[in-house]
Amino acid sequence: METVQTVIEFVVAIASLIIVHEVGHFLACRLLDIPVEEFGIGIPPRAITLFEAKGTKFSLNWLPLGGFVRAKGETDPDVPDGLMAAPAWKRILVFLAGPAMNLLTAAILFMAIFASVGSMPDRSYVQLLDVVEGSPAAAAGFQVNDTILQVGDEDINTTGELKRIIYRSLGMPLEVTYERDGSSATTTVTPLANPGDKGAVGIVMGYGEKPFNLLAAIPEGFLSTYDFCSDLVTMIGDLFSGKIPAEEGRLVGFKGMFDMYSVVRESDAESSVPAIANVFYFVTSISISLGLFNLLPVPALDGGRIVFALPELILRRRIPQKFELVVNGVSLILLIILMLVINLQDFINPIELPTP
Repeated sequence: METVQTVIEFVVAIASLIIVHEVGHFLACRLLDIPVEEFGIGIPPRAITLFEAKGTKFSLNWLPLGGFVRAKGETDPDVPDGLMAAPAWKRILVFLAGPAMNLLTAAILFMAIFASVGSMPDRSYVQLLDVVEGSPAAAAGFQVNDTILQVGDEDINTTGELKRIIYRSLGMPLEVTYERDGSSATTTVTPLANPGDKGAVGIVMGYGEKPFNLLAAIPEGFLSTYDFCSDLVTMIGDLFSGKIPAEEGRLVGFKGMFDMYSVVRESDAESSVPAIANVFYFVTSISISLGLFNLLPVPALDGGRIVFALPELILRRRIPQKFELVVNGVSLILLIILMLVINLQDFINPIELPTP
């Protein structure tokens, strides 16, 4: 019975994020006076038509993990008042609105996480959240909860500053001033010359904590979303550059995500963090990943469609519609094949997850 509940929770969470994405496209069309013929929950075939309002059919489809917004004239620029007949700036805003809604959802979820744990990050100081045993940081005497004050003559105010200093000094000793239990001290740590996937000094850095405040949580939610996006983009860059092994950046499908969600739910009982906070964080990570994935400049995705609209916006020349349709069609087929391969891989070679 508990497994059934976990499956239902997972399906509802993922389906909700997809619907939120489509709501972004729908609202943008409404605000920009672009008619929407159908708002579909799930993937066709259609199960039932729920209702119709202002010329839009709202439908429920048989496959739950999906959704779509079918704007009028979305593939034909000759349809008056349709999406493809709209100015380039309007089309770009419509394409941006879906990913933007996912990122906005993530920011709201971060605020909910802060409220559930009763605290939020204190960005006035950088703190060590973990020190890897046998690492340069451990050899230098660092401990969890140490506050990093300075590296050389440079004050440390953000995790980004500390990371940049470390990685521009690989193989070179750094003099670090830190605070522990109200007293400051100085030590020397030498980042690994070739850190690979282990990290240059073997630390997990973050911020301290301060009491939850609703007004302060609003900007902090957006800052946390930005930090997550930045870390994810950096990780992707490290994968392509070879700094991180390819197996550590493996894509996962629905089963892989469900496996990760199951671990989150099963580990709730052993965690000091409220169960709902762990669930919110999982959903937040998926929401951000969904938003950024759709912004990739790949034809058939929102980012690719934006790329096709940019020449018209900048050069006042439109890419031939037939060419765009062919490229988007081929790309869509390739994306579907990729998704099938990724989801099949989850069964053939399941991801390794920690035992709760």
